[in-house]
Order: sequence, then C-alpha cells, then structure tokens
Amino acid sequence: MKGANLHLASVFLVPYTPTIKTLSIPYPESLLGSLHVSEGEFAREARMAMAVKLFDTGRLSSGQAADLADMPRVHFLYELGRWGVSALQTTEDELESDQSIARTLHESH
Repeated sequence: MKGANLHLASVFLVPYTPTIKTLSIPYPESLLGSLHVSEGEFAREARMAMAVKLFDTGRLSSGQAADLADMPRVHFLYELGRWGVSALQTTEDELESDQSIARTLHESH
C-alpha cells in the first residue's frame, strides 16, 4: 500500500494504585495507658483487629484483609493464629460435603 502510514501506539503499563481512604475513630487518650501501648501500636492493632474480623466473617479475602492490615498475605495468615482464627475458612456445608466424600471413599475400599 503505497503512501499508507502505519502508526504504532506505545503501550505503557502503569501499576494499579488504589485510592486510599482514611477512617478516623475517636477514643479517649487514657485508653493508650490502660492498654500500655503507644498510639502507633494501638493503630496497628486496631487495623489488624478489623482485618481479622472481616476475614473471619467472610467479608474480605485473606489478601484484602492483609492489605487492610498493611502486611504481606503470608504474614497475615500466620498472625491469624494469634487471634484465634483459622486461616482455612471452610463453611459447615463444605465440611459436611468433605466428610460425606471421605465416608464414601472409605466404604468403597
């Protein structure tokens, strides 16, 4: 094609950066003394508590909860034990199904 111009678009991959929102929770200053923690420690623990609860109730995935807690997912999963929460979120229906399958396999052997 004589005289035709070929234009190549440059593609730049830009990492996704989510918009970050801030949540402010009022609390009495005496709470820090009662808990024997600094303001930073209290903020980190509050974020973790919220992330753990939202994960435990199935409202957040482990990755989303780890992001909320501002830590790597593997670290978040490890820390769940300290909070008395299992990293494996199996519903009662899933557990019953697994038990039924296990019984069937056991009976067939």
